Amino acid sequence: MALGIQIAGFLFGLFMLYYSFLNYKRKEFSTKELTFWFLVWGVFILISLFPNILDPIVKVGGFLRALDLLIISGFLFLIASIFYTYTIARKNQKQLETIVRAIATSKSKKK
Repeated sequence: MALGIQIAGFLFGLFMLYYSFLNYKRKEFSTKELTFWFLVWGVFILISLFPNILDPIVKVGGFLRALDLLIISGFLFLIASIFYTYTIARKNQKQLETIVRAIATSKSKKK
């Protein structure tokens, strides 16, 4: 892998570690969430610095290059993240509808 890409990946990983820590300090992340994101960004940094770590997985998975594995993994992660976000949004929408309905019926009964 090109040295410039490795340096960019390393710096991005460090920034995301810092940003995750900032969110924890602002009480936006719990300790479990901070631990999860530190693990994710730590693995990202390791793969950026030592891309040869992926070689056994590439061979077993039948991929031609490590980049192919990373791209496919990225797409799978994005699809799963979008689906998860959609389900959370639908759940929040249903809860909001229930609350609005309850408020509307209670106000109409008062009149």
